[in-house]
Parts: sequence; C-alpha cells; structure tokens
Amino acid sequence: MYDVYVNNNNKKKLIIIGGAVIGVILIGFFVFFLLSGDGKEKNLKDFYAKINNQKYDEMYAMISDDAKSTYTKEAFIKRNKNIYDGMEVTDINIDVVSTDGDKITYTVNMKTVAGSTEFENTTQFKDDKIIWNDSFIYPDLGSTDKVRIVEDKAQRGRILDRNGTVLAGKGEAYSVGLVRGKLNGENDYDKIAKLLDLTKEGIQKTMSASWIKDDSFVPLKTISKDDKNLENDLLAIAGVKLTTTNIRSYPYGKVTSHLVGYMQKVTVEDLDKHKGEGYTENSYIGRSGIEAAYEKDLKGKDGIEIYIQDDSGERKASIARQLREDGKDMTLTVDITLQKSLYNQFQNDKSASVAMNPKTGEVLALVSTPTFSSNDFILGMSTSQWNALNDDKNKPLLNRFRSTWVPGSCMKPITAAIGLETKSLDPAKDFSSAMKWQKDSSWGSYYVTTLHAPTPNNLKNGLVYSDNVYFAKAALEIGADNLVKGYKSLKIGEEIPFELSLNKSQYSSGDFKDEIQIADSGYGQGQILLNPVQMASVYGAFVNEGKMMAPHVVKTTESSVWAQPFSKDVANEIKEDLIQVISDKNGTGHSFYNKNVVLAGKTGTGEIKDSQDDTEGTEVGWFTVMTTDSSQPIVISTMVEDVKGRGGSNYVTNRMKAPLNEYLNK
Repeated sequence: MYDVYVNNNNKKKLIIIGGAVIGVILIGFFVFFLLSGDGKEKNLKDFYAKINNQKYDEMYAMISDDAKSTYTKEAFIKRNKNIYDGMEVTDINIDVVSTDGDKITYTVNMKTVAGSTEFENTTQFKDDKIIWNDSFIYPDLGSTDKVRIVEDKAQRGRILDRNGTVLAGKGEAYSVGLVRGKLNGENDYDKIAKLLDLTKEGIQKTMSASWIKDDSFVPLKTISKDDKNLENDLLAIAGVKLTTTNIRSYPYGKVTSHLVGYMQKVTVEDLDKHKGEGYTENSYIGRSGIEAAYEKDLKGKDGIEIYIQDDSGERKASIARQLREDGKDMTLTVDITLQKSLYNQFQNDKSASVAMNPKTGEVLALVSTPTFSSNDFILGMSTSQWNALNDDKNKPLLNRFRSTWVPGSCMKPITAAIGLETKSLDPAKDFSSAMKWQKDSSWGSYYVTTLHAPTPNNLKNGLVYSDNVYFAKAALEIGADNLVKGYKSLKIGEEIPFELSLNKSQYSSGDFKDEIQIADSGYGQGQILLNPVQMASVYGAFVNEGKMMAPHVVKTTESSVWAQPFSKDVANEIKEDLIQVISDKNGTGHSFYNKNVVLAGKTGTGEIKDSQDDTEGTEVGWFTVMTTDSSQPIVISTMVEDVKGRGGSNYVTNRMKAPLNEYLNK
C-alpha cells in the first residue's frame, strides 16, 4: 500500500511539476508581453515628460529611424519648439485608453495659453520607438499645416464717478512712426528726436532692425491727439506717419491722477510676478491708485484661440479656445465736480483735500496737489519728463492724502471729546487765561504760547478762540491714560480701512509719558500725526451721533461703522461748540460763516520746527468743516503745507468756500 501511494504520489508530483513548468512558461510569455506593453507605455510617458521639460533634442533620440529619415533633428526640434513654446504648453498628462500590439491609444491633457485642452490620439511604435509625425502633436495637424494663435483683446473696465462720468476709459492717440522708404535718409533724425523727446541714437537703433522693409511702418512713440502743433510739425517731415491707436485715457488728467492712478507697460519683473495671468510684453498694468488696487477686476481676460491652418490659409481645427471676458467697470463714490473744484482751488499748493459723507463714509473727493497727468504715463514718459517730476521740489509724485501730518488746532475738538467721554474734563471749568504758560519750573525754558486767551477760559471759548494754553492744561487734566484710551477708541495708530493704502496716524512715536508731550498733544503738536482721510472720518463722528464711518471710495463697498468713540451727547456738545467757531464773530473760522446753512468746523495750524526757538520752521494749515443738516451731509478736511506768512489756516479757509458752496447749491 505504501508503494502504491508513493507511485501515485510521484505521478502527482510529475503532473504538478509539469504544470508548474508550463505555468512558468505561460507566465513568462505573459510577463514578456506585459513588459513589452509597459515598455511602450513607459517610452510614451517619458516622451511627454520631455515635452514638459522642453528637452526637444532628447525627444528626437526616441523616435523611429523611419521618422528620422523624414525629419532632420534640426527640423524636428524647430517644429516642436515653435508649436509647444508658442502655445505655452505646461502640465501635459496622458492616460492610456488601450494597447493593441504596437499601437497605443490615449488621451492628452495639457494647459495652454488659451486654457486647458484634451484630445485623444494614437501612436504607433517600431522597435519600441515612436513612429513620429506631425499628428503626434495634434491628430489633425499635417506636415504643411501651421498652428496659429489669435487674440481677442479684453476691454479694460472703466473708472466712473458716482454719477457715471468717465474718469478712466477708452481713448485715442497717435502712434508716430517712420516709413524708411519715404525718409530723407537719416537727415531728419535730429529734428524727429527733438519733437518726440527721443535721442537720435535711439531712433537709429530702432530703424536698424532686420525685419524692417522700405514700406514698413516702424512705431517710435505714442502722442496725444490734442497737440495739433506737434502733429503738424511731424507730418511736415517726409517719411513720418501717424496712425490712430486705442489707449487708456484719463479725461480729467491732473484732477484725478493720485486717486485714479495710472498705467504703465509691464516690466520683466511684472511678467515674472504675474506669470500665468495673461500678461505679455506688450501689456499695460495699473501702477497706482484705483488702477493698481483693482487691477484684477479692471483688466478682464483676453480671449485667445489656438487653431490649425492649412497651406491654403483655411481654418482646419481648433485646439483650444478661451472666450474674452471684458474688465469690470468700477464706480467710485467721488463727485467729479467737487473733485475738480477742490483741485482748482489748491492746484498751486502742496495740499490734500478729503470730502466725505459722514453718514455713510462715502468719499466725495480725494485730491492731492501738486500732481502729474496720468495721460503722460500711458503715452510713455520720456526721461526728461520723469526727471522733471522727480526733481521738482514740490514733490508732485507724493500722494499727500496718503501721508500723515501734524494736525495743529484741528486736534483740539478731539482732545475735548476724549475728556468729556472719559469724564475727566469739566467743560465749564475756568483754567484761567494766559498768553504764555508752563506747568512749573521743571519745564525749564519751555512754554506753551497762544494767540488768544479768552475769559472765561472754558471749553467753549477754548475752541472758539483756539486757545493753545487751555488745551495744554486740559490735556494734563485729562491725563495720559485717558488720552491714550481715547486715541485708541479713534483707531489712531491702526490700519485705516480703505481701498487705497494710507499711512497710519500716530499719537506718539514711543512712550507717551512726558508732561510736555502730553500738553502739546492736547493742541495738536507733540508727536501726533493724522492722515487727512482719518481726520475727516473723526470729525464726521461729531455730526453722526458719535459714530465714525469707515471711509470708502468704491461704490460697491458697503457702509459700515468703523468705531464709536463718543456718545451721542458728547458728539452733540462738541458739534455745538464747533458751530460757534464759525458763527461767533470771534471764532477762528468766522470768515466761513454762511447765513443760509449751519456749519461747524475748526481751523488748525501745525508747526514744523526743530525747537521752540526755531524761527525757520514751516507751518501746515488745516480747515475741517461739516454741515449739520442731515439732508446735505458732508465734511471736508483740507491740509496745505507752507502757509507760514500766507495767512496760516485762513489761507485754507478762504479757498474752501467756493467748493463747498458750489456743492451745496448744485
């Protein structure tokens, strides 16, 4: 029985072993074919990986000998590079659909300058090498076909005022160029260079390009259509040609430049920073103001299509297409009439003006002078123009409504309101009038001086007469802790919530402990610096039940309360005193009195000097005024530099009458 078992078992072993041998052979064949398929698939994926890495020379080594006999290495590299680089292909991925012997069918996904595209293709192999032809790039592409890329330029969104008036939009200019075949050689280059503020050498370099033919139009510069004298002088020169071109136009020029901003041609740095966002070397980009802050919204997205064109010039197939999306219009809260009026009054000054609706926070005007023209940048600013702007001692490129300034006496109502809110100041208390005062001998030679010392020396008179001594004493009475508490409630020292970047206001550059600093801060000196936009927002609280509205200049921005530093009662008490600043014949703002409308306001003169004895220092003048009638809510705050010897704050007050009256009477 044992032998039988052994014999039978041996038979089983033989059968098993024989089966195993056959299995190994079958598996071997299976693995061979599998690996063979995997090898082709791997080669295909490696080939596409090299496309991703732009290794066109290495790709050539992976194609079949038959393909190499048809395409030289140079022709192969040039064809692939021109097409793939031209389409800006990235992130190519393939998914194998099926394998049939030497044939692999697969889908291709890739990103292009015209967006993502997907298509199915089939590739054949010979000796594990790709039988390459032009259809590998795209199934419908033939050897004599061309890949074309056409753009459909998006229309940049307009910038409008609150009433729909265009502040930035589409305009026309002249592109000035030369036609070489019609020129009098290079004899007129000097004259052309002078007229266009270019150099003769620059023109020579431009005209030496290899692509230029005798009938080619070679653009040199874009000029305004408004300069008829320049136009006529240019056209008088043989070979000069003017063609109309579309540009970004700013109808109000200097009036809105710091607010609206300007555009410039992109730099290499811009292209690197905004890679993949649709910018080309010929694009323009918002460089400042609303143009920069809302670049993405205004820009839109160019339409672009990649298609195959046959040798007869007919469209054959579309590879990828991105539809055009025009930029969004931006409607501002600004009233261009008021903007223009304030600009006209202060265009020759170094100034900043902010007009705001105190009930909503809507900015009605935002002006900085002197300024520049946004149109000069879009036309292409010459070196001499740029140098003139930078070297101008009045700093027209400085955006003054972004900056901070010593507030002077415009700080006094704020000090008073903090004192009332913290119950650390009795408005009826008489601090005793004095033209010159120091707390005690510890102040050494330092004294607070004033131009007016009213009796009784209480809060109302302190504001009406703008008494420095009163507010120095009041600040010490209020105390550093309460002042700091009040400044913080006013958001002084914090970022200002605004669509455009503004410098932070400050109440101190460090510790706020020194008694002289505390006293000086009470009347707007010390180390206090306020941004004009924040100044308007703070004053707006006095006619808005103590609520400071967040300033905003874009219509779609929702109105919101920024802070409520004062109670309704405190705000009303300060408002009534500020009405007296204008209505009382002794008030520093009485020249602004208007019998037809109840106004409240405060003048201010901030001193900028190295010491108390400094007689060479300058002064900034302020005037902040607001209506008290809720049917016409407006607050205007204007700061003017260098008013010393020009009437101080009165200089500002006198020039603000016309803009406000014009606005209220429209």
